[in-house]
Amino acid sequence: MATATTYGARDHARAQEAQERARTGPQPVVPAREWPAPPAGTAAQQLVWAETVAGGNYTHRVLARGTELRLTDLAGDACAHLLLFVADRPWERLNTADTVKVQWNAYLGEGRLILSDQGRVLASVVVDTSGRHDALCGTSTLVRNTERYGDGTPQSASPAGRELLKVAALKNGLAPRDLPPSVSFFQGVEVRQDGSLDFTGTAGPGASVVLRAEQDLTVLIANVPHPLDPRPAYTSTPLEVLAWQARPTAPGDPLWEATPEGRRAYANTADFLASRGLS
Repeated sequence: MATATTYGARDHARAQEAQERARTGPQPVVPAREWPAPPAGTAAQQLVWAETVAGGNYTHRVLARGTELRLTDLAGDACAHLLLFVADRPWERLNTADTVKVQWNAYLGEGRLILSDQGRVLASVVVDTSGRHDALCGTSTLVRNTERYGDGTPQSASPAGRELLKVAALKNGLAPRDLPPSVSFFQGVEVRQDGSLDFTGTAGPGASVVLRAEQDLTVLIANVPHPLDPRPAYTSTPLEVLAWQARPTAPGDPLWEATPEGRRAYANTADFLASRGLS
């Protein structure tokens, strides 16, 4: 038996690691500063997260306030389904309904804020070269993926986004009941005049979005097809994830001053952080 000895078990484990790497793509770069191509204007020493997430896979990380997170659709068929939680208060989390209604806008993009149900900013969208995102549909489910592709479990060839987010949540002390509807980046949805939804697809390879953490955040990401993607095949390509040390948005910044609703949300956030001695 190949694993009957310590050496045999070691060789078997290393072979499995190689097979998994071939299946899922590169593992996270540790330390992140060894990533070969830092973003323009960012020193390698500032990088705190660097990895490529294969299609049908997930990732997660806790990021400090002020960190900037760049997601890039490398080949044109990534779809990053994102959940955000305040790191030490996970009951304060992404609220897609408030994100849409408070800003009087159903669409994510540069200058938009991602809000919690406490009227505070979780993250700001500071750069967007895609314009194809969705704050309305959430992610795919086990039942739907099983109907469409034959399976939706995390270990299958067609894992559902919610199932992967459950796994990522468990690794951060969160339960399935803690998961609200997610937002997604790189596969667009538009609302028609009759209220129905039109899937607009991708902006193409190389599109990216940069988010700025306005509080300490737990970040969960599943890279899976959008639930409205009409293609019969499970189509999901790699997502690049990079994060680096930066600064939170401050009064006077164009993002802070862009709208009355945004100013109030930033002010709510700053006031709460000040009461805790965090700003």
